[in-house]
Amino acid sequence: LVPGFIDLQVNGGGGVLFNNAIDVDAVRAIAGAHASVGTTSILPTLISGTRPQIDAALSAARKAVEQKVPGMLGLHIEGPFISPARRGIHPATSVRQMTDEDAELLGSSGLSTLLLTLAPERVSAARIGALATRAVTVFAGHTDATAYQARAGLHAGITGFTHLFNAMSQFGSRAPGAIGAALADPSAYAGIIVDGFHVDPISIAAAHAAIGPARLFLVSDAMATAASDTGEFDLNGATIRLRAGKLTDDSGTLAGAHLTMVDAVRNAVDMVGLPLGDALRMATATPASCMGLRDRGRITPGCRADLVCLGNKLNILNTWLGGRVVGPA
Repeated sequence: LVPGFIDLQVNGGGGVLFNNAIDVDAVRAIAGAHASVGTTSILPTLISGTRPQIDAALSAARKAVEQKVPGMLGLHIEGPFISPARRGIHPATSVRQMTDEDAELLGSSGLSTLLLTLAPERVSAARIGALATRAVTVFAGHTDATAYQARAGLHAGITGFTHLFNAMSQFGSRAPGAIGAALADPSAYAGIIVDGFHVDPISIAAAHAAIGPARLFLVSDAMATAASDTGEFDLNGATIRLRAGKLTDDSGTLAGAHLTMVDAVRNAVDMVGLPLGDALRMATATPASCMGLRDRGRITPGCRADLVCLGNKLNILNTWLGGRVVGPA
């Protein structure tokens, strides 16, 4: 029996992509799909939206929180204030600089749990600090920052890194990049995608050794195909197809992941060789700590009755969300 999984990067699930349906019904469907496979808390994630889309996502998240949609935590806005050189699947036409209007919209979101991924070399330290003081959790991601630019962002108020190793300046002996800054910082968190495609198992093991399970946490980066029979979907006019467990566009660019948190835990143990206790912590207590969530991620009096019963092969036997049975799928 383990705490319910907490996923801070969920683009979609159950056949629904949040970017394509930015409303409460989509949030409910995505959260429900992931709850059926053991993930009892999610941050729906918007992929480099326009300002109207960001506004709509914030509104949908507020309404979902007000309506107490099961499993709904808040919102993750990933981009569009990112590096054009490290945009990955994010559309080039959406990538832009942050304006005063953007900063005010984000800083006055009304959400108690809001995660923002940005490139620290593209947003001033003053603006990062101002957002952090207004209850926005700021992560570095999709960034081409030098290690020193990333470190300056950390000093300004950034507290973690989005999908470590992916879409960021790489680690080198004389150019440590954003990865070097993440591995060297004594307090930064980092999410990581463990699906066998995004990051080599040895790199994951190295990050685990450097950062440890108290700050390295699992994310799914799940797309619409997760927890569903969907084999393809549209993202900003591009068709994303699932082939042999891997999601790509027609050019071969990775487009999120066909992954759930229980899969990530299993892969961390079987593929990477991490201790089961560490893998479970990276899917529960660590993301809870990262977002300051004291009522979940552990099995202890006072915490939510979000629970998962796992079998010997780390298969889900049952899931409870707030004490109510919601699984298995």
